[in-house]
Amino acid sequence: MTKVLLSLHVLAAIIAIGPVTVAASMFPPAVRRVGLPDGAGDVGTVRLLHRICRVYAGLGLAVPVLGFATAAAMDVLRDAWLVTSVALTAAAAGILVAFVLPRQEELLEQLTGRQPVERARTARLAMFTGLFNLLWATVTVLMIVRPGSTTGA
Repeated sequence: MTKVLLSLHVLAAIIAIGPVTVAASMFPPAVRRVGLPDGAGDVGTVRLLHRICRVYAGLGLAVPVLGFATAAAMDVLRDAWLVTSVALTAAAAGILVAFVLPRQEELLEQLTGRQPVERARTARLAMFTGLFNLLWATVTVLMIVRPGSTTGA
């Protein structure tokens, strides 16, 4: 059962979190391209990237749920690497919900209303997105390396 839960947990992380990290990273440059004289950007692309982030963020809730089930089956709920991973996952989710998604919505509203977007706003969004991605990368490494774990690896 542990192998099934672990497989589902990893698949959920790849399928749900992967698209959010990519779409969120693509969002600020896509916003900057809208309205350029060469017509390289369009609001539809920005809208799609935001929708991907929203939908897959919701699907991403399966990752910690399956993660807790897997950790319980492996009897590692109190291991330091897991506790740290849970804290970093919570921080990443908090950044996504409190900083990334709302700023994406604000920028999308500005673009829809044909208002100019300040580059500083897209730069701040890119910073929060980078922090979100860095936290997820750290969690991924912790899940693989599991420092101090007695379960192998």
